[in-house]
Amino acid sequence: MTVESTIDKDARTVTFVATFDASPDRIWQVWEDARQLERWWGPPTWPASFPQHEFRVGGESKYYMTGPEGDKAHGWMRWEELDEPNAIHFVDGFGDTDGNPDPSLPITTSVVTFAGTDGGTTMTIAGTFESIEDLEKVVAMGFQEGMSLALGQIEDVLASSISR
Repeated sequence: MTVESTIDKDARTVTFVATFDASPDRIWQVWEDARQLERWWGPPTWPASFPQHEFRVGGESKYYMTGPEGDKAHGWMRWEELDEPNAIHFVDGFGDTDGNPDPSLPITTSVVTFAGTDGGTTMTIAGTFESIEDLEKVVAMGFQEGMSLALGQIEDVLASSISR
């Protein structure tokens, strides 16, 4: 599996494309199930924990990623639209220690699409930022590399027996 990523400063987006040897229904599950999401959402050295995961329209998820030195980076997601197994629209950002939005840091509006292929699925995640400055800030923080590494862990999740 490969992950491709592109930055479009004019559109204020970072886009990731990954193809998996699994159906769109199966790929949907790695988002829907908190235990599966935990296994890939953070990069390998920053694993995620989701103490709250309300995967429904209007629901919120709160998480934290734990770094190699034990430090925690908190985040949140708000699920705007869920079209199983075709698309997910969500807003996410950095959080305080309770997982509530930190207004001093950028917010991303993301659209995830799942397109069936011969024997698999292409998942595209397009994250849009409110300003070019916000885009540049998260890219400088390692967002592009971190998300690519995180997406690279999905194949291990798919190989496990966890499913609905």
